[in-house]
Amino acid sequence: MTTQNDTNEDSPLQEPTPAVLVLEDGTFFEGEAGGASTRTTGEVVFNTSMSGYQEILTDPSYSGQLVTLTVPHVGNYGVTEEDDESAKIHAAGLIVRGLTDEPSNWRSDMSLPEWLKREDVAAISGVDTRALVRHVRDEGVMMGVIAHDATASEVDQLLAYLEEQPDYGSEDFVKGVVVEEPRVVVIDTPDADKGDDEIDGDPAPGRVSFLDLDEAPSDDFRPHVVVVDYGVKFSILRHLHRQGFRMTLVPPTVDPQTVADLQPDGVLLSNGPGDPAHLDDRLDLVRAVADAYPTFGICMGHQLLSRAFGAETFKLQFGHRGPNQPVKDLSNGHVAMTSQNHGYAVDAESMPEEMEVTHINLNDDTVEGFRHTDRPVFGVQYHPEAGPGPHDAIEFFSDFADAVRESREA
Repeated sequence: MTTQNDTNEDSPLQEPTPAVLVLEDGTFFEGEAGGASTRTTGEVVFNTSMSGYQEILTDPSYSGQLVTLTVPHVGNYGVTEEDDESAKIHAAGLIVRGLTDEPSNWRSDMSLPEWLKREDVAAISGVDTRALVRHVRDEGVMMGVIAHDATASEVDQLLAYLEEQPDYGSEDFVKGVVVEEPRVVVIDTPDADKGDDEIDGDPAPGRVSFLDLDEAPSDDFRPHVVVVDYGVKFSILRHLHRQGFRMTLVPPTVDPQTVADLQPDGVLLSNGPGDPAHLDDRLDLVRAVADAYPTFGICMGHQLLSRAFGAETFKLQFGHRGPNQPVKDLSNGHVAMTSQNHGYAVDAESMPEEMEVTHINLNDDTVEGFRHTDRPVFGVQYHPEAGPGPHDAIEFFSDFADAVRESREA
């Protein structure tokens, strides 16, 4: 059994509560409890972002995962509702070196530890995250458990508990993060009438809300995009709004006729958590929309489009998670720095002739994008809507908007 210990000095004001992170291979890390006082399990992954912890934790794609942040100080600028990517925290837990409880930022509504407690999410700080990331990088992602008020003496007990929990790859996490019925998307932001060429970076933060279908304005004649929700991020909706679209969000369980009845001009397949193979029984919808409308897939949506056309997907050893992933555009040789969050990838060797690989990851040559040779259908494995960034790939929303408008005018 391997032991990794690295704890902070005790606070002079209050004795910290001990906590321990135990991995399924027996490796453990002692630290200090943060957030909610609870025990939580999940797949241990790491993200190399230096900021954006709020966006990461509220990204539904992290459902079922314990997220390790490699930056040493986390929580310095607090939490503000405007930066949420969904209505709540979806990550199962947080692992950090240092957790700041006194943020310095005029936008901050509360501290990160306060937010974690409110959302009932456990964290552990004081962990040697460099050692943890090296271990995951070398051995691959694995299940882990964070236990508060626990020490190394309880590792065997926690290992036994962990063995009783379902493996990450065995669960369908999508069903727990999507809307239950079609909803109209409403976004209050001043940038709806400006295109990506007029604004640099993120769209202005806007409050995202949802209406029932019968509450939609009858005088809204903007192009209509149906977003199939596998765990959509609010930033995707904000970017579509900025392109001048109205949107309807639908669950992945709807049938093709339901989508047709909504009379979309285009369809976007969103990001989402887990193994795309769990959604093979929902590929009829993916095939139907790709046959009928301009279709854009992001992350999980990219993988599902690929599987719908006959390609296979596979699990990466430790995934791509962070804002510094170099991606090459094969059409012009340009390289973009991209933000990514995925543990599965499309097998290039399994892709049929009508799927043309358009982008590859320069770190490991995995597929990062494709287009269909005969239809206005394309997908990217990474996140062009990345918040807080980078913004090198933001033009994909303009490309999708062009395809939708061309189809509408045809």
